[in-house]
Amino acid sequence: MATQYEVEHNIKPSSIAPRRRKVDMSTFTSHLHNIAPESSTSTSNSSQSQSHHHNPHATPNPVDLAALYRLLQDQMGVLALSAPTDENRNFLNSLIDSLEEDIHRPPTQIEGVSQEFLDGLDRVDRKKLKEDEQCPICAERYLDDQYCLVVELPCHHSHRFDLECVGPWLRSKGTCPMCRKEMGKRREVVTKKEEEEEEEEDDMDGLYA
Repeated sequence: MATQYEVEHNIKPSSIAPRRRKVDMSTFTSHLHNIAPESSTSTSNSSQSQSHHHNPHATPNPVDLAALYRLLQDQMGVLALSAPTDENRNFLNSLIDSLEEDIHRPPTQIEGVSQEFLDGLDRVDRKKLKEDEQCPICAERYLDDQYCLVVELPCHHSHRFDLECVGPWLRSKGTCPMCRKEMGKRREVVTKKEEEEEEEEDDMDGLYA
């Protein structure tokens, strides 16, 4: 399966050496698109996805959501089994424990971020990465990957991840895996504040018109 970097840069997957530790989220992604069709990025199915989006009966049920979190938890568990350090294993176990709560008490809807939000995350320039800097999830050094695609979350400049590692967590949970701050709300608040400031400016213009 092609990585996000390969898709964006039209690179054949066979031309890139596979990484040693990597989450396989193909089943997760397929299930996510089945229970939330509007999240699909396929242009060929855009009209079909749009029709599902307006179908009130297309809301995921608790069983579907529990299965989604279980798929993500299973992959985190696979990584934890081969964690290179106690720090990485403990971090992955904390994610696994968090997902356990969602499995037993699924939310009423998917709380993750949109694909648009994911695509809009700040990308970290390869030149700005330290030689020993690594992804907190897979514990692979970024620079060991010739085509690494590292994103920086808006909650803190040090909260960086491989996009393919953090993407599924953000799409399903909607929080930073490290600090658990909810993603998307900051931008929404900023947007709302900007709208209020624009309204105030319009009111002032009206007074002096």
